[in-house]
Amino acid sequence: MKEEHIVTEELKARIADDGVEFIYAMFVEMHGKPCAKLVPVTAIDDLLEVGAGFAGFAAGPMSQTPADPDILALPDPSSYTVLPWQPNVAAMQCDATVEGEEWPYAPRVILKRAVARAAEQNLVLKSGVEAEYSMLHRNDDGSFRPADERDTSMLPCYDARGLTTMLDHLTTVSRHMDAMGWGNYANDHEDANGQFEQNFGYSDALTTSDRLVVLRLMMHTLARRQGLYATFMPKPFTDKTGNGLHMHLSLWSADGDEPLFGSDHDARGLGLSELAYRFLGGVLDHAQGLTAILCPTVNSYKRIGVGPPDSGATWAPAYVAYGGNNRTQMVRVPEGGRFELRVPDGAANPYLSFAALLGAGLDGVSRSLDPGDPNTDNLYTLPLDEIATRGIEALPPTLLHAADELVADDVLRATLGTGRDGDYVDYFARTKRDEFRTITDQVTAAELDTYLSLF
Repeated sequence: MKEEHIVTEELKARIADDGVEFIYAMFVEMHGKPCAKLVPVTAIDDLLEVGAGFAGFAAGPMSQTPADPDILALPDPSSYTVLPWQPNVAAMQCDATVEGEEWPYAPRVILKRAVARAAEQNLVLKSGVEAEYSMLHRNDDGSFRPADERDTSMLPCYDARGLTTMLDHLTTVSRHMDAMGWGNYANDHEDANGQFEQNFGYSDALTTSDRLVVLRLMMHTLARRQGLYATFMPKPFTDKTGNGLHMHLSLWSADGDEPLFGSDHDARGLGLSELAYRFLGGVLDHAQGLTAILCPTVNSYKRIGVGPPDSGATWAPAYVAYGGNNRTQMVRVPEGGRFELRVPDGAANPYLSFAALLGAGLDGVSRSLDPGDPNTDNLYTLPLDEIATRGIEALPPTLLHAADELVADDVLRATLGTGRDGDYVDYFARTKRDEFRTITDQVTAAELDTYLSLF
């Protein structure tokens, strides 16, 4: 209790020093939608002691009904972040509670529990993310185009002209990242027209997740102020590269903060330790079920497992495989000490994603799984019969397939936990199956164009 009092007093002093007048008390639901209440700092004691109240049923998929008591969102003081684009406002990420207990259907709570289990093994998951996004303008007819109407090149990636046109926006985001202490280190025009990526330093999985939530809020806010749209939608255009959320993963010791994934004696030449290979083996072994979490929308499956778009190239995987510095693999090892997972897209909920990956990877560690030798081929061009001969599995073709794989995975079931209404994977799968049917039941213009007079 004494330590909590010290933390509270330090936080209140910091709020006063920063000139903050309001706090966003935030959490995300299953889809990753940022839910918040704006709390004046005059009510900070009540916020920290009691929490901000929400009708959970109204917030989104949180496994609540209108008959349930309120969710009380308790802020994590370590997540306190002044929002540079609105400097009198700070954000704190919250843990959802109901009647004094952490709510097991809250994504941040799920990750915290997974992190705590890893800590029991003296392990910490650290992660970095590459959050691709598109800046768009809405036309009078309701359609969308890139924010820069001249951004029409067939090969727009790294184009200095595209960067220059959006320089005010990109440099503003960079300065804001640095002001929040994230360490922006690169900004570029990505492979689709109107698509960008702005990178920041890695941290533990919970901190990285909190930062991604704030990043998305920042992008939407800045775009709206310009009369534009920022989107992390996996595939906003049929003919353009989709928005990925590549995740870089490594395990560290909890007691000494020592990196555990690197090795100078890797016989495979990738600079990975035996622990890293076992963790990687677990991720590959659970890839089918993981895909439902990492690619959680109907639209996600228009990004993975498809051919190249008209602009640039496709960078999304189609198969369960790993390799060295080879971007056609599901898992790429760009250098020793970490690996990059290329499946996740911009719709992924980071809390659920890192929790599921941690569970899958640690299962690989406990079972001493060997991922085999790295794949060195271009999997975009390798003939299908050769892929079949090698036993390389394809990723699920739709959200419906992925949801079925998720509920069949006992390790992910245990990792994501259970609560009053049953296991989280079943709740997640029901929600996503309903989403799949709602969207695919719609008759599209493409169907009318194809079938109306075909027969």
